[in-house]
Formats: sequence, C-alpha cells, structure tokens
Amino acid sequence: MPAPGGRPHALYVALGFPPSRGSGVFRALATAHGLLAAGFDVTVLTVDRDFFFRYTGGDEALEQLVDPALRIVRVPLELPAQEWDLRRWSRRRVYAPTAWLDDRLARSSKVFPERSYDEWAQPLVDAALAVHAERPVDVTVATVNPNVDAYAAYRLHQERGVPFVVDQRDAWTLMQFTGERTYAADSPQAQWEGRIFEAAAEVWFVNDAMREWHAAAYPDAADHLRVVRNGWDPESVAPVPVRAVAPPLTFGFIGTLTSQVPLQEFLDGWHRALDDPAMDGAVVSIRGHLGFYRAPNEALARQLEAAGPDRVVYGGAVAKPDIAGVYAGMDVLLMLTGGGRYVTTGKVFEYVATGLPVVSVVPPDNGCEEVLRGYPLWFPASSLAPDDVADALRRAARAAVEAGPDVRAACVEHAQQFRRDRQLGPALDAVRRIAGIEGAAS
Repeated sequence: MPAPGGRPHALYVALGFPPSRGSGVFRALATAHGLLAAGFDVTVLTVDRDFFFRYTGGDEALEQLVDPALRIVRVPLELPAQEWDLRRWSRRRVYAPTAWLDDRLARSSKVFPERSYDEWAQPLVDAALAVHAERPVDVTVATVNPNVDAYAAYRLHQERGVPFVVDQRDAWTLMQFTGERTYAADSPQAQWEGRIFEAAAEVWFVNDAMREWHAAAYPDAADHLRVVRNGWDPESVAPVPVRAVAPPLTFGFIGTLTSQVPLQEFLDGWHRALDDPAMDGAVVSIRGHLGFYRAPNEALARQLEAAGPDRVVYGGAVAKPDIAGVYAGMDVLLMLTGGGRYVTTGKVFEYVATGLPVVSVVPPDNGCEEVLRGYPLWFPASSLAPDDVADALRRAARAAVEAGPDVRAACVEHAQQFRRDRQLGPALDAVRRIAGIEGAAS
C-alpha cells in the first residue's frame, strides 16, 4: 500500500533494457513507461551498459527513448563464456581452458539454477533489497529472460512482503520451437519456476498456447496466469502511405535472423518465384542482426551471400528511430520465423501496422498466425516446400500492385487491436490493484 499522499513505487527488473538491442527491449521499455503513466514512480533494475557492448550488442539510440523520470539502477554482470576479447582472458584460461572452466563451475553460485546468470542472482537480490530500503517498493514487475530477474522479485516478496508480477515473455522449462521440455518436471529449474509462479500475484505470457502449457505444468498457479500479447508502438511505426506500386518490387524482412528461421526454405522458394513476370527485377532486402550476439552468425551470412545472384541484399541492422522509414521503402513484408504454436515473434505486430502485404514462411501452426488471421493482405505459404513458398510470393506481388486504398485501410483497421498500449493497459490496471491502488489509471 503506497504512503498516504505519495505516488506508489514500482520496481521493474529487466536485464534487457536500453541500450540492449534484443527484441524484448521494446516490451520492457513500453512496460516501464506504462508504469509511469499508471501513476507509479519507477525504479528500473538492470545490467550495466558495458554488458551489451561486450557481449550481445547495444543500440545507443534506444537510450534516447528512455523517459528521464525513470530511475535506472545498474548491476554489473560478466559472461566470460561470451568474452571475445582475448586481452580480458587470464593466463590460466588461455593455457588451460578446461581447468579454467572447471574452476569457474566450482565457484559458481548455487543460489539460483540458471546457467550463465547464476552469479548475478545474489547481487541482483542485494540491489533490490537496497532499493526497497531506500524507498519502500509497493510492487515489483520482473520480465524474463533471464529468469534470475524473477528470482529477485521473489526474494523481495519473501523477505519484505512486496507483491510481484512476472512477465514470462520467454520460456525457461519449455522449448518453444519444439514443444518439448528443456528441463524435467522434477528438475531444480522447474521446481524454482513453480515456486515463483505460485508466489506471484500474476504471471503474463505472450500467447494463449504459452499460458495453457504453463497452467497445465503448474496447476496451483493456473488461476493467476494471463495473456499479455506483444504489440506495435504508434510512435515507432505507422501505416505506409498508399501509393502506386509497380515492378520491380522490394520484398523486405526486418528482424533478427537466427538458426531457427527457415531461411534456406525461403531462399529456395524465392529462387523459384523469380520466373513470374510479377517478380521482374524484384529484390529481397534483409535488415536486422544475424544472431543474438555481437558477432554476426557466420553461417547465416554465408547463406545470404550465396543468394546474392537472386537479388537478395543484406543491409544490416536498423535503428529504432529509422524503422518507419525502412518500412516505407518496402512493398511486401516477409514473415520468416521458426517454431510452432508457442512462438509469436514481436515483428508480426509491426508488420500488420504498416498495412502492407505480408508473406509468412513459417512452420505449421506457428503462433504468429493468431495475429495474421483476418488480415486482408496475408499470404501464407501452405508449407515450407519451394513451390508453396514461391506461390505465396507471386500472389503477394500481384496484390501489392492491385490492392487499393480500401483494402489497405482494412489492413490498418485490423492492426488497431494489437497496439501495444491496448495490450498492456488491462495488465497495468491489474498492477495498480496488486499495489493496493483502487481504480484504473487515468
């Protein structure tokens, strides 16, 4: 319960906060800003800036989007296994890497069983307790991964009675791409996940399939698991203005390419589609990071280079402030992602917001279909076979030329339900109630 006459205090725990360039950073930024708008003073507990530039890659432009009203507390973290700078290696690691690794594992913290992030667990808890000691926290919201973020919220609840919410936007004990368990039901990881879920006031998931799986896995927590979908941000992306479109067309992909993306299947279908007159001179523009880490994934880079003769061009990453302009230069968007019903990529929400034709090249029953279903200019490949991919590309090419203002307007109307503020609003109202604040935010 907040102090009389004062604004309530929310602690937001998120490793993936600017300058992170990870896909989840936009949900984290929107949630922190949403807590401000919901009437909270907000302290963000995150990692040091150097972490991103050393290991995963950072985007300084994103820091310009952070509201100065947010108080940022950073807790250092090192990931030696991802350290590419040999100057930072000890002599023992250079000359005896196996012994070095054995020593590290022996010293590794056993506080929380999450590989690579276990040593961050206690420093993060200590920082959360210090924030609370300086000014009492009324509610904590923790977004994962890593799951150690939720562990800090759990410990603050156990030791100081602060209620908490977990935004489980990524799975820990479920392999989203296959539907299989990553850890056994009796593993320390699953036991900790169940303990945290049961103690939380709410746990959020990005789609229905994820919520249903976890409700079955943790029935004692099922009554407070809810879906809070991702969405698109009106300040970052907007409908592409309707204009006359004629060949040559630009087919575009914006996002992070990983080994789970059916890239080769798309490239094979693209090669086959080029014999259609609607595809005369057509180009594929690939924009985004190649893999999750700072160093580009070499296998993906080679795939794209080999496809160069088919007019496949890799243009690098796109800064968030520039993304609307990049979409405006495209005629057809390419939804390429792996996984089944548990996977809903964040980019699909931006895609529908543009009002442009969308070709989806995804495995059967992929979660992005929840968003694309009913979108007037959606052209799904019926399978990952080259002929089916080629057919979807050809149909989208013709629609890009023929679709009039009415069809494009219907696409934009479809997208309105997926605005991020509309997805987050009810969840943030729930956070207010959990913190002891009556009524919805104005």
